[in-house]
Amino acid sequence: MNLFNGTRCLSLYLGTLVLLLGGQVHADGMVPDTSVVIVNEADGEAAVSVTNTDSTLALLHVTLEDIPEDKDPLLFVTPPLARVEPSKSQLVRFILQSSAPLTTQRLKRVIFEGMPQDRPPAQAGHARVGVTVRQNLPVILHPKGLAPNRTPWTGLAWSLKNDRLSVHNPTPYVVRLAQELTLLPGNGSALLPRTYVLPGETLSVATDGAASTRVRLQPATVYGFAVPHFEAPIGS
Repeated sequence: MNLFNGTRCLSLYLGTLVLLLGGQVHADGMVPDTSVVIVNEADGEAAVSVTNTDSTLALLHVTLEDIPEDKDPLLFVTPPLARVEPSKSQLVRFILQSSAPLTTQRLKRVIFEGMPQDRPPAQAGHARVGVTVRQNLPVILHPKGLAPNRTPWTGLAWSLKNDRLSVHNPTPYVVRLAQELTLLPGNGSALLPRTYVLPGETLSVATDGAASTRVRLQPATVYGFAVPHFEAPIGS
């Protein structure tokens, strides 16, 4: 099960009132062939195929987004805008533009949005609502020479002090995991502020498991697929 894939967001062209009045709703979809974009520094770029699953022509709009913790302009995308016929695909390239070599994995996001172009006119007396479906996916930049790591969460260091649980990531890998944590023994809990821990980063959250010695987490693979729960020791 993929618990960490990109979010499908709906943008309504008309207000909620039209929905309440029973107008037609039509959804469009631009579907990428991956749940995560991985750009290897050794290759300099990566490519993703995006398919227009709608029955009409649509414009594919591709937007790169920085995460709040990393604003460096490391990538550009081409083409940012393209016409895609129904059931056809468009190849989108992600090209590195970093002037300095990467030393750790870096995290960005990309939005694929389809904007319908050809719509039959609405029938008389019937309102039409246009809905676009946005695919918001993570983008991971992988340094040249860094070996792949299928279990990066095993490198996290956990500590507990004054009812604060801290997790430190000393590795060069982006670690993806669910926000909900269970503290053992007992049934203490904690909630991380987000679903990733960046290389070199420390996150600290309040907890109700003062006597705990282990933390149970739900990690995810680089592609966002959940794996069995993992238990890690808690230091002081």
